[in-house]
Amino acid sequence: MKRFPVIGLIVSAIALSAIALFLYDPSLVYARFFEYTGMPAYQAAPNSKPKPEIPDAVICDEDYPEWRKSYTIGGVPIQASDACNPDNPYEVAAFVRGTNNVIMPVLMETQLSDDAVVKTNDRDGDGDPDDIVIRVEVAELNGRSPDGKEFVPGFEIAPGIKPGAWVFAPKSRGMSTVNRDDLSANHLLRLPSAPIRVEAGDNVTLILENTHYFPHTIHLHGVDHSFEDNDGVPQTSEKMTMPGEQHVYKIKPRHAGTMLYHCHVQVQVHMMMGLQGFFIVEENRPNNWVQTFNVGAGKVRKPSVAVLEDYAQEYDLHYQAIDTELSDMIQESNDVRQLAKSMNRLYDITDGTDDYFMLNGKSFPYTLRESLITVEPNQHTKLRVLNGMPDTLSLHTHGHKATITAYDGVDVNPLARITRDVYAVTAAQRIDLDLYTKDDGLHSYGSGIWLMHDHAERAITTDGMAPGGNVSQIVYRKYLNKNAMATGQGENVTPYFTPEYYNREIPSWTLADGFGFFDDVGERSIDNYKDVLLVIVLGMLLGVMFLLLVAFYGFFRRVAIKLNGGANNE
Repeated sequence: MKRFPVIGLIVSAIALSAIALFLYDPSLVYARFFEYTGMPAYQAAPNSKPKPEIPDAVICDEDYPEWRKSYTIGGVPIQASDACNPDNPYEVAAFVRGTNNVIMPVLMETQLSDDAVVKTNDRDGDGDPDDIVIRVEVAELNGRSPDGKEFVPGFEIAPGIKPGAWVFAPKSRGMSTVNRDDLSANHLLRLPSAPIRVEAGDNVTLILENTHYFPHTIHLHGVDHSFEDNDGVPQTSEKMTMPGEQHVYKIKPRHAGTMLYHCHVQVQVHMMMGLQGFFIVEENRPNNWVQTFNVGAGKVRKPSVAVLEDYAQEYDLHYQAIDTELSDMIQESNDVRQLAKSMNRLYDITDGTDDYFMLNGKSFPYTLRESLITVEPNQHTKLRVLNGMPDTLSLHTHGHKATITAYDGVDVNPLARITRDVYAVTAAQRIDLDLYTKDDGLHSYGSGIWLMHDHAERAITTDGMAPGGNVSQIVYRKYLNKNAMATGQGENVTPYFTPEYYNREIPSWTLADGFGFFDDVGERSIDNYKDVLLVIVLGMLLGVMFLLLVAFYGFFRRVAIKLNGGANNE
């Protein structure tokens, strides 16, 4: 390595760096430069980029708008729903009566297996069945396919966003996708895992049919059940249910309340991937045919007799979060050996950070049309809230203060009930709320479109982009339009319904900013001799740095050869 050429290259690099800084901003080289030369002439800021075109966005895709109206099917009264894509009312009827008790034309309007919910034997003579058999399967959403790049079956939580997930779902028949051309998941396969309802005192047989490639169990969290072969914990009570196997859980719950079910295999992975859901035990009443599944959570279209004694309607609100470091694993490989290693041994939840925040399987803006709560004045609405996230949920209701009536399935003494507008719900905890819409300045501030969201601010973002996350709304029905969306007085929400917004391609306030104050900055153009010189100097600097690297590489290579030669001679 020649001494002087290398020293010359180093000096050249330093000099060229100083020249580049001087050309960019002389005051960076000598702070008092402009005291001697005077301030340079004003240079106009670069122009803004042209406003991006907002792609056409479908606010509500309305696959089956007729499903929103109220129905009576097979003698089952089904309440209307204001969601963009509500439950199939024929499936609601089958969940209430049992797939074994509805006529074939009703069952054929569903995608349910004929043994998904079997109800028999009115043992206590009170007009409803007491032996209930429920079958659930395990499904994957947005997984890697060996046949193409598209994730299957596809399920969007927000525009263009399809994280990998697993769910418990009612046993179904047919394809997991809509059809062989449309690879979206059929409407039974979705986040969150479907809430399950039974009546206190029923003989419930819950059968897990493991249709997944990993082992699973079901733990009935807070639900009255026996221990042996029945608690879902592989380390203590039972063996794991391997792929292709089934496990039978038998319970006869004696206590009513809002509970939870979830997989207890590698809980830090399986539960966070979506294998968690409401398990609700309704109070025993005569002629109490409960809606066994509430697919997608949200509004319960056939509330129980006990609920209707005190409330006009009922909603299940399931909050979840997704860490993309975990969920992306099933989109990068479909080799179960690699997935088992990555998920069980390499993924570390203590280093994880949640990126997506959902209410009932959707993130903003889809929550505005799918996860909304619609009310009338002077109405009591029962809200069941489940926090399926690893962090505390700080649920805040705008315009309303609801009353907490139960914690973890245990009623609060009426004298001790608290009315407030922020409800702290810890991980896996459940609370019941009475949302009373009396315009008295306490329970309600009046009609309107009132937001409802987690007040831990990162939960109202989608991968850091706001608005996003689990933001939803309490909407008085007079504000609804024909497309199942609230007609607000604020900004145009159309950009939020495009994938481009969450890809950070659209400025946040573009439609509200008519003068372009907040548009993106355009590229700087080369329009004077200093810019030309700066480009030339930077090019020379890169060349000198490359020559330096070559010189150092040659020097260390020669040193290594000499050292190896000396070792061989010895």
